[in-house]
Amino acid sequence: MRSARVWMEAAALGMCLLCYAIGTHAERIKDLANVAGVRTNALIGYGLVVGLDGTGDQTTQTPFTIQSIQSMLAQLGINVPPGSNPQLKNVAAVMVTAQLPPFAQPGQQIDVTVSSLGNAKSLRGGTLVLTPLKGPDGQIYAMAQGNVAVGGAGASAGGSKTQINALNAGRVPAGATVERAVPASIGDAGFLALELHDSDFSVARQVVDALNKRYGEGAADALDGRTIRVRAPAGPDARVAFLAEIENVSIDIAAPAAKVIINARTGSIVMNQSVTLDACAVAHGNLTVTIQSEPVVSQPAPFSNGQTVQTERATIDIKQDKTPLTTVPAGAKLTDVVRALNSLGATPADLLAILQAMKSAGALRAEIEVI
Repeated sequence: MRSARVWMEAAALGMCLLCYAIGTHAERIKDLANVAGVRTNALIGYGLVVGLDGTGDQTTQTPFTIQSIQSMLAQLGINVPPGSNPQLKNVAAVMVTAQLPPFAQPGQQIDVTVSSLGNAKSLRGGTLVLTPLKGPDGQIYAMAQGNVAVGGAGASAGGSKTQINALNAGRVPAGATVERAVPASIGDAGFLALELHDSDFSVARQVVDALNKRYGEGAADALDGRTIRVRAPAGPDARVAFLAEIENVSIDIAAPAAKVIINARTGSIVMNQSVTLDACAVAHGNLTVTIQSEPVVSQPAPFSNGQTVQTERATIDIKQDKTPLTTVPAGAKLTDVVRALNSLGATPADLLAILQAMKSAGALRAEIEVI
């Protein structure tokens, strides 16, 4: 009797361990959070792309391109006669964007993206002239220049046109040089802050427990569901070494909240591993309404002084498929849910309505988010 009881307790313990192993997975802190204050900064600039093969802006429709050319030439000591309106086809006005990485220093090179602002047909083969890139504060942080690499290709002749990918946007690899550094701080007064990528109180609590277990009680505390304050060394070198160490601390994260993402524009449906399904019955029939219009000529009788008129005769046909109730079994794992939904034989467009109806009926254990 005692051996049977021991066996049952061992089996129960094994099942608990199995459920724990399935329901949790290890994540590093660097995959869950970032250090507060360490982020990229957006840069933007306005410039000109020259050297195009007749595919630039139509200057009659984009006057700002002519103004930009005149301003650039004036800075180079070339005066354009007032009132002149040159018809240029090899120049395009563009917006230049870039991301300034954290801790970037003067002299470092970054990639830039060039996008047509006017009606240029293609930027292929063009060269971006020197363009200042500014931050939100209006200060210049980088200077961009270089040959534009366009991933598309196209050709047109005799009214026919063939094109692959977009031709009015491209990139300049390592096309900008950093001129000014953005001050970055990784904490002060003996503390630094970790910011979770997604607000989650349970994850914040787990991160705090893992850091306190490794570095001692009081080493970390959660300020809210997103921010975690950590005690850190004062010296810069010691602080960098400390961050490199805590980034690789592993945490057993429980399964995320069950969620179904529906893209109403494309009909895409994505669900995570936490989605479960209770047993239910579904009947989803297609309703087809067909309206046919046929012209009819009404001819008057002879000597009736009537006029011939044309009318329309409309025929409306309503057809609904006879779809019986389909039993959907309960599913505790994602594979079971997918198998149950596939058994309905519904298209992604029909699944949008079916999943919403299942949620309303309480059979779908997940949050539905429409994007």
